[in-house]
Amino acid sequence: MGHQGEPGARAATLWSVIRRLLLVVLTLTGLLTVFSTVWNLPLTPFVAVGSAVGIAVGLGAQQLIRDVVAGFFILLEDQYRIGDSVTLAGTSGDVEQIRLRVTIVRDGAGNIQYIPNGEIRVATNMTRDYAQVVLDITVGFETDVDRIIAVLGNEIDSMGSDPGWKDAFLAPPEVLGVEGLSDTGIVVRVSARVRPTERWKVQREVLRRIKRRLDLEGIVLPWNPIRLYRPEGTAKGP
Repeated sequence: MGHQGEPGARAATLWSVIRRLLLVVLTLTGLLTVFSTVWNLPLTPFVAVGSAVGIAVGLGAQQLIRDVVAGFFILLEDQYRIGDSVTLAGTSGDVEQIRLRVTIVRDGAGNIQYIPNGEIRVATNMTRDYAQVVLDITVGFETDVDRIIAVLGNEIDSMGSDPGWKDAFLAPPEVLGVEGLSDTGIVVRVSARVRPTERWKVQREVLRRIKRRLDLEGIVLPWNPIRLYRPEGTAKGP
């Protein structure tokens, strides 16, 4: 997912908003100045009417204003960009457009979601800088702990040095060790830091290789042996 041109597009959007605001302020100031100096009209009635209109518009457009302000800060803070995989307001998918009022996200089923920026309280960006693949593998209590750690370590090291996959890793994958003891067996955690766009491909391949290797080693997996860690509400990868 490329982000080429995104900083420039973000800056252009921000400048467009600021320019419009300045244009409105300067236009109103100019008109009031002309009324006052050329026609000697008192400004008090205009100010009063403008205040009343402003209050009415503000009360009727609170949600719109909140969405626009939130969108402005999303762009200013560069929280996410077009092409990023995100979770926003409980919706997961890829960002297709970022507008001042809404962010447009396409979910895993291909549906377009229009999310008002004012509804976004927490933005989870899964493709910024790097992604972390974390897998908890549960094996039976009868399995030798040192053996399973060695087997898993050997398998993921092999994948990390595989010419077809090594460029996907930003750091060597590793077995972190025994994460805990569950009702069904020993939980061993495997972790890998990868390029954001390779997250789901690497995860699927790691799972395939681990299952194949455990079968070859004769290590039996109990029921529900693998737990995948992903942000809450995150859809499965493409």
